[in-house]
Amino acid sequence: MEIRQTPITPSPPVSQPKFDFPTEIIELPSKGYLYSAENPLSSGKIEMKYMTAQHEDILTNQSYLKSGIAIDKLLQSLIATPGVNYDDLLTGDKNGILFAARILGYGKDYIFTYEDTNTGYKEDITFDLSKLETKPLDENVFKPGMKNEFDFELPVSKAKVTFRFLTHKDEREIEQEVKGLKKIKPDGSFDIATRLKYLILSVNGDYEKKTIREFVDKKLLARDARALREHIGKTQPDVDTNISFDLKDGSTQEGTLPMTVDFFWPRS
Repeated sequence: MEIRQTPITPSPPVSQPKFDFPTEIIELPSKGYLYSAENPLSSGKIEMKYMTAQHEDILTNQSYLKSGIAIDKLLQSLIATPGVNYDDLLTGDKNGILFAARILGYGKDYIFTYEDTNTGYKEDITFDLSKLETKPLDENVFKPGMKNEFDFELPVSKAKVTFRFLTHKDEREIEQEVKGLKKIKPDGSFDIATRLKYLILSVNGDYEKKTIREFVDKKLLARDARALREHIGKTQPDVDTNISFDLKDGSTQEGTLPMTVDFFWPRS
């Protein structure tokens, strides 16, 4: 993940400075390819402020914490690029600015606890977040100005689907729909099916939402659904959170970076 410093230069006396705080230019994992030309995110970069004590107040706002929106409120307040609609951010690009915000706010060192579930051994690990990289984009697939629309043939049924990468707005709508379904059926599990209904744009050329929802509920085989999710996971522009780290006994462990409460509320 590349973070490039933006030099702060004094403005002429006749005009006010654009920002009265230091900022950084962040490279987006998508390189801006999947946004329309008029969207400022299409530049593939976003300008972000350094965190201040005022921003920390957002992280401790009890109302935001109870609603689960503290992190989103923080990221919105840190974006300095004019005209950015937070809802437009692809999930992978949002992850990119999430890690950048953590580095700018509290530094690159992130402490988490590794635990061996077989032996019960525990060890605190200090990981350098600046070592995280974005997933490489296939330049044969991703082109500037392209539509957020991709084809995939399901391996078992051979049905041809068109899918897209989700945005922050999509994620919010999925969360609300799942909450509504759980009110009707508290013991039900709706996350995977609901997400697929938002991911899939068409089935065998049919873009009707009713068709897509019926297909997911009644015809989409579990093996096909898994294959589609794995394909999206491999190709989606995002931050690569697969890491390796050394333990005190000299062994090396590999896995996915754990996101604990210490990520934005570091240990003192």
